Amino acid sequence: MRTIQFLLDETEDLSWRGDGRCVDGAATMTNLFFSEDLYDIARAKAICAKCSVAVECLDLAVRTEEPWGVWGGQLVINGKVMAKKRGRGRPPKNPRPELVVDEVPIPPHLVRSA
Repeated sequence: MRTIQFLLDETEDLSWRGDGRCVDGAATMTNLFFSEDLYDIARAKAICAKCSVAVECLDLAVRTEEPWGVWGGQLVINGKVMAKKRGRGRPPKNPRPELVVDEVPIPPHLVRSA
């Protein structure tokens, strides 16, 4: 497991990470946030859109140069925020409409009570 502590100030408080909507205690959403599938990426971004710690999450990902994944509602590749991920293969002749996905509800047994 990669440690980020060497890139951060020793006194930085990271306790906010437990408040993320992606944290369910069982890592069941990991595949969604680190998927190559455009639909999965859109779903992960929709979950982040309602997260109270999205700004802190994105800031941490950029500062620690996360290699890839959805962080704070943005797609990060090689430590940089990517505006848009293009699908594999040749670009289409006619631009396709932007993929917009509403969040898929989290099953009730995975929702933590506040």
